[in-house]
Amino acid sequence: MDTTLFAALLTFAFVASVTPGPNNLMLLASGANFGMRRTLPHMAGVSLGHSFMVIIVGLGLAGIFAAYPDLRLALGLVAFAYMLWLAWKIAHAAAPEEGTAAGKPLSFFQAAAFQWVNPKGWIMAITAQTAYAHDETAWAAILVGLGFLVVNMPAITLWAWLGQEMRRFLTSPTRLTVFNWTMAALLLLSLLPVLAI
Repeated sequence: MDTTLFAALLTFAFVASVTPGPNNLMLLASGANFGMRRTLPHMAGVSLGHSFMVIIVGLGLAGIFAAYPDLRLALGLVAFAYMLWLAWKIAHAAAPEEGTAAGKPLSFFQAAAFQWVNPKGWIMAITAQTAYAHDETAWAAILVGLGFLVVNMPAITLWAWLGQEMRRFLTSPTRLTVFNWTMAALLLLSLLPVLAI
């Protein structure tokens, strides 16, 4: 992959990573509820988990889904159920000062696993591999995944930081509840691509 194509890939990966989607909405909510430090494992899970998925898609998983469309439907149903659970978890998050079991942010592994049922993540991975891995080699697929790894963390950090900055406004339990339910509703709206499968 030449430097011009790689620069174009980085631009695509940054724009795709920084625009609203399930990951960024959950990071915004996590930053608001738990702060940056407690959100770091969630952020690392998103960044590393998605980059790994992009590589696996490039190495052939997309071909398997093309050959067996029922697997894609199954993934859509799992995504739907998991995102419903995440929306419930966001809506019922505890206030920052409460530290109850209901107030735990996503772990590294939960966030990494979520990438496999995230519709926007799949679209980003398939689009990037199709558009930028022109020579169809394993190395090209890996480079596309590494491109996402380079730009994803700075992009998602913005969302978690924005959420943390909103904590000053969300000190009132009523405002925090409204914020959490709004984030849960927006996450549910992001299910529309899954329902279209």
